[in-house]
Amino acid sequence: MSKSRPNHLAGFGSVVWLLVVGLPLYVMLVATFQSRPDYAANGPLAFPEHFTLDNYIKDLNSGFAQYFLNTVVVTVCVVGIVVLLVPPLAYTIVRSRGRATTTVFRLFLLGLAIPSQAVIVPMFFVISEAGLYDNLIGVILPTAAFAMPVCALILTGVMRDITPDLYEAMTMDGASSRRVFFQLVLPLSRSGIATIVVFSALQAWNGFLFPLVLTQSAETKVITLGLYEFQTEHGVDTPGLLAAVVLSMLPILIVYLFARRALVQGLMGVGGK
Repeated sequence: MSKSRPNHLAGFGSVVWLLVVGLPLYVMLVATFQSRPDYAANGPLAFPEHFTLDNYIKDLNSGFAQYFLNTVVVTVCVVGIVVLLVPPLAYTIVRSRGRATTTVFRLFLLGLAIPSQAVIVPMFFVISEAGLYDNLIGVILPTAAFAMPVCALILTGVMRDITPDLYEAMTMDGASSRRVFFQLVLPLSRSGIATIVVFSALQAWNGFLFPLVLTQSAETKVITLGLYEFQTEHGVDTPGLLAAVVLSMLPILIVYLFARRALVQGLMGVGGK
């Protein structure tokens, strides 16, 4: 029996890739367990001589917990709006053969071609006239609106993968459109729904432009704006900033770890098959 020869080139490439991915994570994590003077004296690659959790404690006591809570509220509400509105919309687009539905869908997808930066000024006036300036609702609504076109495109592709025979079988059994939607379409679209949940959560959690322009007070700040507070006229508190980054990335990382398989399947368009 012939023995397979080791692939040294692939092993070397794996080591290089591990360094490319692992080194930034190492630099970020070890810095969070060092004091600011130790970090400045030893450099970013040095292993901490004295572990400390002061950076995390200081972040949570300096208002970062409020920013974290605001971001959670915005993210949960955006995801809720997307999950509530996009599946019925996608189902209507897939099952309807009317020209009006197709036209509305095409107009809806124009949102993919319009960047948020292009409409931020009129958006500011609309939110201000509606009395929602410096209010989390004023951030939630436009964030959800700009996430919906991509989510609708993803979910319509997933629902189109459901074979017409299944629709026809339930219709012949006397099932109404509502029953078909809840008992057939939603169960077979789990991967697509997981995809739009992760996508909309990422959009909301990492949102910067809308919170920057549409909020002002510390009570409505989100994480992306709170990170600016670690930069002062005397320099940047790098360990404190990186500790805040770690705290901010943990929730969305946990969501991704649990939904990564469904996310990949949904993006590939395999749907519930």
